[in-house]
Amino acid sequence: MPSILVKDYMQHNAHAIPVSANVEQVVDHLLTHHLTGAPVIDENRQVVGFVSEQDCIKEMLNSAFFCAEPPPVSSIMRKDVLTVTPDTSILEIAETMLLNKPKNYPVVIGGKLVGLINRRMILQALMHNDEARYIRY
Repeated sequence: MPSILVKDYMQHNAHAIPVSANVEQVVDHLLTHHLTGAPVIDENRQVVGFVSEQDCIKEMLNSAFFCAEPPPVSSIMRKDVLTVTPDTSILEIAETMLLNKPKNYPVVIGGKLVGLINRRMILQALMHNDEARYIRY
């Protein structure tokens, strides 16, 4: 039975946040594109972090309370990003999602962003493939 792979279900044109953005720009991007989070990339599309709505809420509250300029995304992003490759097994990432909190995983080749996979895409893959029937939890 062939493996179900990330490359068959991932979003290929993933939204990303440039590391030069500030938190206000990040929030605008997340809201405009209806995202819960996005990878943060450098000028070479290397993934350097991940920022979520939750990461932004505290900072937006602080900025509003103290009337401060929004800080750079690099000050609030998570730097320990869990990534996968296009050839990662859907079953492997599904098991990883059970143990780890992230809802979204950047898909990388050599550290460079090539896509994104999230819980909904994983559920679609599991729903549409017989291989998922053999998972025992």
